[in-house]
Amino acid sequence: MSETTAILQVESQGRSAGRSLVWVYVLLIAGSFFMVFPFLWEILTSFKTISGAASVPPQILPDPVTLRAYEKVFDTLPFWNLLGNSILLTALRTAGQVILCTMAGYGFARFSFPGKNILFVAFLAVLMVPGQLFILPQYEIIQGLGLIGTITGIAIPGLFSVFGTFLLRQFFQSLPMDMEEAARLDGANEWQIFWHVMLPLAKPGIIALTVLTALWSWNDFLWPLVVAGNVNSMPLSVGLSLLTDLRLKDDALLMAGALLSSLPMIIVFLVLQRQFIQGIAFTGSKG
Repeated sequence: MSETTAILQVESQGRSAGRSLVWVYVLLIAGSFFMVFPFLWEILTSFKTISGAASVPPQILPDPVTLRAYEKVFDTLPFWNLLGNSILLTALRTAGQVILCTMAGYGFARFSFPGKNILFVAFLAVLMVPGQLFILPQYEIIQGLGLIGTITGIAIPGLFSVFGTFLLRQFFQSLPMDMEEAARLDGANEWQIFWHVMLPLAKPGIIALTVLTALWSWNDFLWPLVVAGNVNSMPLSVGLSLLTDLRLKDDALLMAGALLSSLPMIIVFLVLQRQFIQGIAFTGSKG
């Protein structure tokens, strides 16, 4: 009798857990829908006519389906030039942050030197200062270098990141020191240990930093707007603002431009999403 009771209790608990999981899945699906819906609306609106995009009540499906908005984006903007500027700017900033933040993060995680903790706290204090406060001094520096209106001038302030240094420091601290000690016993110097031992182990963290930096750089608007000066050096994020300045009230045109601008970053994330999630998870595993 007791065995039968125990079996019934286990079955009851299993059914209760199953019902709980069903509600969890329902909530997750509902949350996913609300997160994805703005992107789906952007896609649908980009294929609508001017009247269809502005209709009240809103037109859900485009009727008729038209590529007019995409054609107008290419006719109105020097799209390929803006796209090339964004790719170059993102590549420069991402490469700079990966190189500098990786070395700085490794130094803070593994080396001991006087004032290390004070310097690291000073680094973190920069994160508490709004980035807008740095625009004026950065502009004066770039102007002094004669780089106003150039991709180089836009890229220089973004070559280093306090957040990137913190991210890589946390990741390197989560790695065991056994392999470093084994490499030292084999006669490797500090640079060889860093380059041949630690960097391969830090690949998930570096990919996470790469994706975050690329996304931030691709969407950066205020600093390029201040420094670019002309359409020849504008990235895509600034160039798309010209569509709103046309006062056309064409929602489909704006959606088409925004979709074309976001596609490269969507592709990057889809390709690297596994390593990105793994890197973020490893970074938070040890303080």
